[in-house]
Amino acid sequence: MSHPHQFALRHLGNSSDDVKQMLDYIGVESLDSLIDQTIPSAIRMQDDLNIPEALDEQEYIKHIQSIAKKNKVYRSYIGQGYYGTYTPAPILRNVFQNPGWYTQYTPYQAEIAQGRLEALFNYQTMVADLTGLPIANASLLDEGTAAAEAMFLFYNLAHKTEETAKDTFLVSDKVFTQTIDVLKTRAKAVGIKLIIKSIIPEDLLDDKVFGLMIQYPDHEGRVDDYSDLCNKAHDHNILVCVATDLLALSLLTPPGEWGADVAIGNAQRFGVPMGFGGPHAAFFACKEDYKRIIPGRIIGLSIDQYNQPAYRMALQTREQHIKREKATSNICTAQALLAIMNGMYAVYNGPEGIRAIAERIHQYASDFAQIAIAAGLSIQHHAFFDTVSILADPKMIRDIKSTSDALGINFYYGPGIIQISFDESITGADFEDILSVFNLKRERKLAADVSIPSSLKRSSSYLTHPIFHDHRSETSLMRYIKSLENKDISLVHSMISLGSCTMKLNAASELFPVSYEAFANIHPFVPADQVKGYYEIFNALESWLCTITGMKACSLQPNSGAQGEYAGLLTIAAYHEHHGQSHRKIALIPESAHGTNPASAVMAGMKVVVSKTDEKGNIDLDDLKRLAELHKEDLACLMVTYPSTHGVFETKIKEICNIIHDHGGLVYMDGANMNAQVGLTSPGIIHADVCHLNLHKTFAIPHGGGGPGMGPICVNEKLEPFLPGHSLVHIEKSDMAIHAVSSAPWGSASILLISYGYIAMLGKEGVVNATKHAILNANYLKARLEKSFKVLYSGEQGRAAHELILDLRPFKGVNVTAEDVAKRLMDYGFHAPTVSFPVAGTIMIEPTESENKIELDRFCEALLQIKTEIDEIAHGEADANDNVLKNAPHTCQLVSADEWTKSYSRSKAAYPLSYLKTAKIWPSVSRINNAYGDRNLVCTCPPVSAYSTEIKNQES
Repeated sequence: MSHPHQFALRHLGNSSDDVKQMLDYIGVESLDSLIDQTIPSAIRMQDDLNIPEALDEQEYIKHIQSIAKKNKVYRSYIGQGYYGTYTPAPILRNVFQNPGWYTQYTPYQAEIAQGRLEALFNYQTMVADLTGLPIANASLLDEGTAAAEAMFLFYNLAHKTEETAKDTFLVSDKVFTQTIDVLKTRAKAVGIKLIIKSIIPEDLLDDKVFGLMIQYPDHEGRVDDYSDLCNKAHDHNILVCVATDLLALSLLTPPGEWGADVAIGNAQRFGVPMGFGGPHAAFFACKEDYKRIIPGRIIGLSIDQYNQPAYRMALQTREQHIKREKATSNICTAQALLAIMNGMYAVYNGPEGIRAIAERIHQYASDFAQIAIAAGLSIQHHAFFDTVSILADPKMIRDIKSTSDALGINFYYGPGIIQISFDESITGADFEDILSVFNLKRERKLAADVSIPSSLKRSSSYLTHPIFHDHRSETSLMRYIKSLENKDISLVHSMISLGSCTMKLNAASELFPVSYEAFANIHPFVPADQVKGYYEIFNALESWLCTITGMKACSLQPNSGAQGEYAGLLTIAAYHEHHGQSHRKIALIPESAHGTNPASAVMAGMKVVVSKTDEKGNIDLDDLKRLAELHKEDLACLMVTYPSTHGVFETKIKEICNIIHDHGGLVYMDGANMNAQVGLTSPGIIHADVCHLNLHKTFAIPHGGGGPGMGPICVNEKLEPFLPGHSLVHIEKSDMAIHAVSSAPWGSASILLISYGYIAMLGKEGVVNATKHAILNANYLKARLEKSFKVLYSGEQGRAAHELILDLRPFKGVNVTAEDVAKRLMDYGFHAPTVSFPVAGTIMIEPTESENKIELDRFCEALLQIKTEIDEIAHGEADANDNVLKNAPHTCQLVSADEWTKSYSRSKAAYPLSYLKTAKIWPSVSRINNAYGDRNLVCTCPPVSAYSTEIKNQES
């Protein structure tokens, strides 16, 4: 008898009766027979997974609570880019814990993503206002990544037009240590020379330098005037990046006002818990000159086909990873959910609230410094925002650490210093405890000059747009958040069948622990004995992922799939270098590869050579052999996606991998499609050397409107010694470890809990059944749709893997495109599948194991009805230009207007199938004019003056 709380019953969409009906429709006698027809027998896994039996949901909650108790939640004043904060309750409940927000997909289909696009637009405005720079993107992965992207942007600008000797990047040693570590990783791969100095003298500003980076306030807390350095750098055509703190910038003169070209940092302290390192949104702002080359995503304001304002991803066809081997970045994941929280934090607090929080923090820091000076202690800097550095000998450091540990307090300890970084969470009682650690008394305060210098105090306004003033009450904020949520399609509405993106269930029981204080409120640089619970989860998860992939070792550090690709390639490069073959730089990549594959290879310092695929979408074996032989002296690796990006298990995959090994290369397997592998085959079985895993796909971390994600890598024994280390927390598996690829030791550590819960609750049998059901659902859709649509690729026995591609190119003859079908699906209440990837003019569909037969049938009915609508155009029954596809999507405003001029009825536009009459999701804007938005790029809220002008015009 199954337990009523058995998680598999919640996660898998179909009952046994559903499965039987679907198998009958497909024409196969059993689920195992379907799997045998789908996955080649030569690569089938023979043994059970070495994973524990499933915990039911109630057992798991008790289990994870017991692990949480093994963490010690100290009050951490460590700083270094991570700070205590308060998440306003309405944001915690209505955004972070709300599936209407965290199950959304990246907003490629903007008409049904207007809510999150507006929220990200607010975030960009907040960043631009506080940094004093006009352009900001919609977040990056972490501060280290943002710094590296700035370095690359400067480097590419220097090399854009002509050959140049500019190969040097200057970095202040007062930049956060973890950021410098990521810069070292990125710089080495492409041959950038880093010079790290405590003071950057003018004689270093020569014709070999293309850029420099400083921290403001720096990692010791110091606030300094860098305007002169900035001017001198510009005199030498050197660009300047400033790593900074948004909260500090409410009091400090922003970098954009003293000449910075780029400002980057971590927005975490705007209402997002530390989470032992993440996820957190990094910000990136720049001058107007770089708006068309800024890395990552920009949300822009455009118009729809009826000239109504509409948000969209600006310049999205130039997204970095689409440029493939010409890319300057491999970014394909942002931190959208966290950026939305940051923006809502600013909406909730407004400029006065943000400034009040900053002033309170600064006052605590100033009071502490004055009391310390009065007691005879020496502080390192007298100009600071939130961090006080006390000079200390080794004995004092030992004594303070012992006393603070007893009180449950963490400080930052460096050579000869103790640093206290005050934050929003501090109370009067906390302050008294900090004083007691140093044996200080409040009454011994001295009127010392320890403040922000007047020359660096901010005088300009910020957050002037009405959105940051109109929603201060919880009632108003709640309604505003809900109004945005109502404009978006997420998994709470319907299946999101995006091929290669695996929009499966993100179960509440997996997600609850992320909000537990014992996981959320822990600084990433605390001592190991305070995070035994986290370590237990990391060790178990690494072990399980190694078992699933057939690999030897795992790094949980990469905090996106593309970061995982990059990290995996760096381990390959390190392996070749260790064996005296650093000249091996050729990466063979099939035509069908994910767009980030060639971009990651370029970032890793490799040269991309593209191998052909045959008419069935498989790797062309003869061409691969030819290229491997041609480049055998310089071959670094093959990057292969398995099952293929075309949704097929290639039967010759072992032979493919062996060809590469025989010619001195290694095999990187892109794990984007692991949803079709778990428990049935593995990267190890096909002889791959390294793979990354998209935990936000196969292992249930939510997509969050475009992020967060995690991309751990698993490697064999050859590559184990080269897994990334960290500069502040010892995680190295050997002395050959590469430098860090992410700012925090375990990337976005807190959301690893989700994948841990997913595996723990499904257990050894459940994870395998999930794979089988994913393959079943895909083949059921194939069987239902292939009579009306051409399925582009299938396996040798006619089966799909976990996804399938429908070819819509035959409809070009009646002026119907894949985009038309995608927009029309919105009228049926569905988010479109993946459009025009990996083949232009197609849609790639992945139903996932979490969807049930009822939903699959509803989706099929929608597509089949759309095919009928296409046939009506072909037969002349519908106008070739004025039809439901060309005019899709149809908004409520349009359909309910007094005047209706379309050649078809309102009901045909809005209610083409009967289920829509009781469950209608209305797109909030009509089809968006992308060309207009690209020509007229607006990516921050208009200033108040624009509203004043509008009011005057109305009055006149």
